[in-house]
Amino acid sequence: MIKVLLVDDHTLVRKGIRMLLQPYSDVQIVGEAHDGNDAVLKTIQLDPDLILMDLSMPDGLDGFSAAKEIQKHKPNVKIVILTMYDEEIYVQQAVRLGVQGYILKNSHGEMLIEAIREVYRGHIYYRSSVDEHKIKGWLAENPEEIPSVLTDREKEIVRMAALGFSNKEIAEKLLISIKTVENHKTNIMQKLQLKTKHELIQYAIQNKYLDLVF
Repeated sequence: MIKVLLVDDHTLVRKGIRMLLQPYSDVQIVGEAHDGNDAVLKTIQLDPDLILMDLSMPDGLDGFSAAKEIQKHKPNVKIVILTMYDEEIYVQQAVRLGVQGYILKNSHGEMLIEAIREVYRGHIYYRSSVDEHKIKGWLAENPEEIPSVLTDREKEIVRMAALGFSNKEIAEKLLISIKTVENHKTNIMQKLQLKTKHELIQYAIQNKYLDLVF
């Protein structure tokens, strides 16, 4: 179940989004916020998996400021910007803040649920008129600003697996059971949507996990 917090200063918009998402059994709306300040408080209180965030909210924090504040308190929460702004400057700022998703309010309902599911799985999902190659370039320039879907312990296991350690060796080094290592690896593969050890090693190399020090 994906726990979602809706953030928009218009009550009718929030109701409309709630109705759009109601038919999907894997999504649960756990709360609503009417401005950025309220969004920060509700995120701390309700601990959602994902936030659908409006950008333009006249009272209190705007969407970008709220996202930045939320990341301080709940760095693992996924954020999808849902806005009418299609200009390049807004999309670029979202990337720089490490926001995982960006879609427009005039998008169809299927795109909204797709964005929620993809971002929840750990993928980046941007749909706007801005050229896709530009967005990929910004993402490449700021990889450290994009929150990882993996926990620190999972990153550590990925690093050790990429260095050739067996499950038994990883377990001994981390003082955990082999079964726990296997469970971590299963979760890692699911989160990253990977199927083979080779893909996992490639992921570790591309994301510079071999350089990490724990």
